[in-house]
Amino acid sequence: MLCYAEPRAMKMLRFRSPSVSSLAQEVQCTVRLLDDSEISCSIQRDTKGQFLLDHVCNHYSLLEKDYFGIRYVDPEKQRHWLDPSKPVVKQMKCQQPYTMCFRVKFYPQEPIKIKEELTRYLLYLQLKRDVYHGRLLCPFTDAAYLGACIVQAELGDYDPEEHPADYISDFKLFPKQSLKLDSKIMEIHQNELRGQCPALAELSLLQRAHTLDTYGVDPHPCKDFTGSTAFLGFTARGFVVFQGNKRIHLLKWADVSKFKFEGKTFYVIGVQREKKLVLTFHTSTPASCKHLWKCAVENQAFYKCAKSSQIKTVSSSSIIFKGSRFRYSGRVAKEVIEASSKIQRDPPVVHRSQFGQSRSFISLSHKQLIMNMEPLLPALSSSRENRDSSANNGLSALKDSVHLSPLKPSVTSEEVEVEVRENHVQERREDEAVNRMKADEERREIHVDHEDEACAALTISDTAYSPCASVVPTPVEESQGGLNLLFQSPARLLKELHADPEMQLELQAERERELTREAFRQSLCSPSSGRQQMQACLLSAARLVVMATGLLVILLPLLLVLLESDLDISFLHDIRQTPEFEQFHYEYYCPLRRWFLCKLELMTEQLWGD
Repeated sequence: MLCYAEPRAMKMLRFRSPSVSSLAQEVQCTVRLLDDSEISCSIQRDTKGQFLLDHVCNHYSLLEKDYFGIRYVDPEKQRHWLDPSKPVVKQMKCQQPYTMCFRVKFYPQEPIKIKEELTRYLLYLQLKRDVYHGRLLCPFTDAAYLGACIVQAELGDYDPEEHPADYISDFKLFPKQSLKLDSKIMEIHQNELRGQCPALAELSLLQRAHTLDTYGVDPHPCKDFTGSTAFLGFTARGFVVFQGNKRIHLLKWADVSKFKFEGKTFYVIGVQREKKLVLTFHTSTPASCKHLWKCAVENQAFYKCAKSSQIKTVSSSSIIFKGSRFRYSGRVAKEVIEASSKIQRDPPVVHRSQFGQSRSFISLSHKQLIMNMEPLLPALSSSRENRDSSANNGLSALKDSVHLSPLKPSVTSEEVEVEVRENHVQERREDEAVNRMKADEERREIHVDHEDEACAALTISDTAYSPCASVVPTPVEESQGGLNLLFQSPARLLKELHADPEMQLELQAERERELTREAFRQSLCSPSSGRQQMQACLLSAARLVVMATGLLVILLPLLLVLLESDLDISFLHDIRQTPEFEQFHYEYYCPLRRWFLCKLELMTEQLWGD
């Protein structure tokens, strides 16, 4: 039974159970949405992640929910995606109440195929966050166009009487926003995007953003084999690596064979130019490496597989006793697109918060809310055969998702003339919008063709790729100094470290240890120490033999008990039921046992025969 209560700041939802004793085990959760509003709920300790994700999607009245997920950060500042198949309490390692974020997990390869405007709006909010945090890095012209789309969607058409000369300064769109960029954004907003309603401006942003190399990239910071910093990411096209202002690797999903990790080392195994390719990267902690591996497995399954039935359980290693095992349990991209095309309902009305108003989110309901947007563009004439099909699909999807305003019942001749002129202006604006979409599609096709020829280094921007949100997963206040510490130059950090007295003592101790090791190596190289070297080698070999014998004496009886005895102890029973032990028993131990018994029988027959 669902019970609702509405405080001032946020909505509260409580999931109750018929058992009175279970009510004492409720856990408080807060989910932060894409517009920075929050919803809170009380869940039981056995509530799974899928139930919480469905609750957030029901709050939005969202059907195309496979693109989204819930993310949380553990006490070590490591990000994780909430596993829908496991209980929430078992995944969260921090103290209650739990705080999580609702975010886009899988970016659609073609936003034009999204059926409902609500889903496009949520994707727009995510891309706006990506632009602000530096994850969606792009050249100057694309950055200006994206910024102008955001301004058009938030403010509408430029009005000299309402908007001052520096109206763009009210928007914080990029991590580093220059006057030149502001000027270009205002130029595009005032001219190219004039007349676009919020839904069409958001679609224009999606159409331009999905052609960029950093679209859909959730960057994972790491080091390559040379020790240089790199950012790894997964997109609808494949595995990408960014370094500086270049994309240095693009390995398409068809060429990716497997992802592995061991400790803090991440391996990408694939094929490039008909040759085996192994890329090695090093993360800061084992937890971040495991998170990177899980993201790789999920993205590969979502974008590469044709059906969810083709998804297999993968392991992090190929040794006998395998390491971590994981399987993506959701639907794949092709199934999501097919399911979206079958949606048959009245489109839910999208509530957009006005610029400058409070960002608290009002629950979406397609029965009660009123859309906060301008009337949509009128229908296109069927005689325009030269328009691009994707643009037509996008505009038709927009028309299907909203209701047009009815015409007035009576008009005068002057109003008719004004309306005709407005229709001509509106049609001209439609032509410009469609031509821009067509140009974007051609640009994307040319871009793909170039990359099909060679997936080599590609410059993506004038500035280096340095997304702050990938290094600092949670907001850091300026007073904390976290961002300053992370983004200082290496020379400055080294100077401050050497100035620290404790660091000087550690460096001095390290120098003394190095001198001691050097003196020991020189003493070993002298002729008079040959006998001592031989004695040391023999002693080391004897220690190794003794240790190996001790391990065999301890482990061999335990192994024989596991393999041959019928003791029904819970500890031994659990070990016997593991897939790794069964594989070892049937593939290795049983053949070896049969071979040994056969040899023993042959030797016995020979002895009796003699």
